[in-house]
Amino acid sequence: MNFLTFARICKELEGISGRLDRISFLSKAMEECSVEDLPSFIQLLMGRPFPDWSQEKLGIGPNLLYDAVAYVIGRKKEDVIETINRIGDVGSAVETLMAGKEQMSFFQDELTLSDVHDALITIAGSSGERSQRDKTRMIQRLLSDASPLEARYIAGILLEDMRIGIGEGTIRDAIALLTGTDPLLIEHGIQVINDIGQVAILARTNRDALQKLTITLFHPVRMMLAKQGTIGGALTGFGSVIAENKYDGARFQFHTDGNAGRIYSRKLEDVTDALPDVVSLLQEAAAGHTVILDGEIVAVKEGRILPFQNVLKRFRRKHNISAARDEVELVPYLFDMLFLDGDTLIDSPFTYRREKLEAAIPRFVAPQITGSDKDTIELFYHEALDAGHEGIMLKNPGSRYTPGVRGKDWIKIKPEVDTLDLAVIGAQWGEGKRAHLYGSFLLACREDDRFLPVSRVATGFSDEHLVWLYNELNSSVVRTQGKDLFFEPRMVFEIGYAEIQESPGYETGYALRFPRFIRVRDDKDIDEVNTRSDILYRYFQQGRRDNNAC
Repeated sequence: MNFLTFARICKELEGISGRLDRISFLSKAMEECSVEDLPSFIQLLMGRPFPDWSQEKLGIGPNLLYDAVAYVIGRKKEDVIETINRIGDVGSAVETLMAGKEQMSFFQDELTLSDVHDALITIAGSSGERSQRDKTRMIQRLLSDASPLEARYIAGILLEDMRIGIGEGTIRDAIALLTGTDPLLIEHGIQVINDIGQVAILARTNRDALQKLTITLFHPVRMMLAKQGTIGGALTGFGSVIAENKYDGARFQFHTDGNAGRIYSRKLEDVTDALPDVVSLLQEAAAGHTVILDGEIVAVKEGRILPFQNVLKRFRRKHNISAARDEVELVPYLFDMLFLDGDTLIDSPFTYRREKLEAAIPRFVAPQITGSDKDTIELFYHEALDAGHEGIMLKNPGSRYTPGVRGKDWIKIKPEVDTLDLAVIGAQWGEGKRAHLYGSFLLACREDDRFLPVSRVATGFSDEHLVWLYNELNSSVVRTQGKDLFFEPRMVFEIGYAEIQESPGYETGYALRFPRFIRVRDDKDIDEVNTRSDILYRYFQQGRRDNNAC
């Protein structure tokens, strides 16, 4: 497929508002796409050049893109930034700038979809001292061969922010419509191999193989997620529940084939080199088995559980690992098994998976109780809090393991105020002694591939926090407008709030009352932020609580 065709498809999708219409249009576009191009077509459409299990990362910040655009159009970088600030959207601004480019003629080589994808692979593979220069040159080559419309979407892909309203659910349903496959089978395939492009190929060419997919070692799958709830609600829904501690640590997934062992973070990043002590413990515990395990790592010092930031420091560490090991002990707790000695277990009931886990790996298994008595579960909850844990998890004994799904089968019980995980999409300069730092932050929930503003937060930050946030976010600025700055959505804040209220001031139609910064969720990917649907659900639930209180 020519990349210009791809760009025109993206442009048309932007103008289609109805979800069913987008699905229908997209399925027809996929039909015109060759089998070989199908994975690239799907991944680039979502602004995610690589499968979710892949460790390849572009590592492109806005400034690097702006440098490349400035070079290609023969103007100053400041002119590029001014145009972006004036137009308010990077892709549209790049299209406008490229329409008037001076130095180079268009279409030196006609770009294909595979050309662009191959270039992205090369960019992701650049490393070392010359990597930034090599990446810039590769982007310059792409843009030099691109029409203005193509450049618009190349910019969106490079910043992984396409803004065309296409999320994984829309892609899934379009694949199902194109191939006549049950959407649930498509969904299951995505959960098992974490590669929507390959699932699309199988749905189109070999549906029998799609039905027989199994988890692959060292291709991490997304982790099953939990919803907030109550003990009474869980008991009503499940009858009997399995209760476990909710640890104040970092989620991990461990893979071993009996020889090598790899450990992945909640964001599916390979953190093996940063956690050799944990890998060694798990390798020893899993000796003789091929497994994929799900668990949580907590930091312990002198028998006391430390806040999860202590774990995340180890996850991020690249140097002086041995010194860090001596400072804080890391302890893994295992609560699920996804794969055992060739068998994929995610479709088995939780109780069966737990039996297999305890039989194969008795060490490090998280304690749990099972019951239907509310008083017993509440006692377990208070014991967990007294031990320094965040709360408890309540699980449906018969539930499947559903990778990436925040379903009703896992419920988290915590004592804190209600919280949301939201994307940081902007900031405003502070005042007084904080005038050189960001004083407040603009937060957004997710809807498909878009981020919709829902709140600003200015409380809960220490001066040290604000200095760190400035240094972390400064390279992610995509445009400015007076005292306001706007970022690539790459960081997640956990935000506490008093209630959700209706507000015409935000695109969601809702706002948070008394928002307060709790912490940065480095362990969460930007795709895991709460959705607009989550906010609507919370809004109506709080109204129900108010009515019940009367």
